[in-house]
Amino acid sequence: MSGGGFHVHGPHDHAVEHAAHGGDSFSSRIAVMTAVLATIGATFGYLGGATQNDAAMYKNDAAIRKTAASNQWNYYQAKSNKQNLAELAMSLPGVDQQRYKAEVERYKSEKEEIRRDAEKLEAQSTEFDKRSAESMHQHHRWALATTTEQVAISLAAITLLTRRRWLEIASYGVAVAGIAVGVMAWLHL
Repeated sequence: MSGGGFHVHGPHDHAVEHAAHGGDSFSSRIAVMTAVLATIGATFGYLGGATQNDAAMYKNDAAIRKTAASNQWNYYQAKSNKQNLAELAMSLPGVDQQRYKAEVERYKSEKEEIRRDAEKLEAQSTEFDKRSAESMHQHHRWALATTTEQVAISLAAITLLTRRRWLEIASYGVAVAGIAVGVMAWLHL
């Protein structure tokens, strides 16, 4: 990292720079693999962030629909109270029973429409909750794929420093596993 007039190297940066100038095929191969894995890992990280944002937006939409449904149910209850009062008024002596009977029917009709709206909003809320859960599942896959690629990059750095063939094979294996998890995320598995 540069800043303030000095330059600080990470533990493997010097080895990577030295290998790039020396014509060492082992080091060059590891350096290229590291660059490819960093690109793949960055892509997985971006996709993981995007799916996490989608999940949050879906959860927000679910909460909005749930609140709207609750408001509709409150409105339904208010109409029920008015209907009950109209039914009670019908039983009082000296009142225009036809007027209150008409009000009872009107409230019943209005309540039916309000009930349908509330149930529709609840169904939408449930659907948004489901979409949020699916997005979070996909996000976890992307996060696992990103982490696996980061582990593969770390193994590649250790491989470069130790020059152990078995570590090179292990870093390739971990990288392939990370790519496989990324494919699973891509396919929504």
